[in-house]
Amino acid sequence: MTGGANNYRKGAAIVDRIGKGGFWMSGTVRRAGDGAPLAGQRIQIWAHTVEGQEHEPQSHGATLTDKDGAFRLEMPQIIPIFGQPHGHLAYDSGEFKTVFLRPIMRSAKETSLEAHFVLQPA
Repeated sequence: MTGGANNYRKGAAIVDRIGKGGFWMSGTVRRAGDGAPLAGQRIQIWAHTVEGQEHEPQSHGATLTDKDGAFRLEMPQIIPIFGQPHGHLAYDSGEFKTVFLRPIMRSAKETSLEAHFVLQPA
C-alpha cells in the first residue's frame, strides 16, 4: 500500500536499531525494468511503537541495503494508531525517484513487517 510522507524526517540518521527492539522491519530494493537488487540504498523507517509516536525523533531511523538489495532493522513493537498497526518507509537517496510506503500489519501481535521497493531512475 502506498503511504504518505507524514512525519517523514529528511536525513534521518543511519542506525543499528531503533529503540529497544523486538520487532523487525525488512524488505528488498530492486531496480525497475530488470529487477536487479540495489546495494547501498538508504531506507528510512518510522512508526508508532511502544516507545514513541511517529512524529517523535526516537521513532525514526535509516538503514542501508546489502549486496542483495535486502534491508532489516530492529525496532520496538509497532502498535495500532488510526485503527491499524502500520509502518512507514521511504527511499530518498536521490539516484532514483523518491518512494514512500505504508505497509499495514494483519495483526498487532505480529513481530515483523516487510516492504519491497521497485525504484525508477530519477
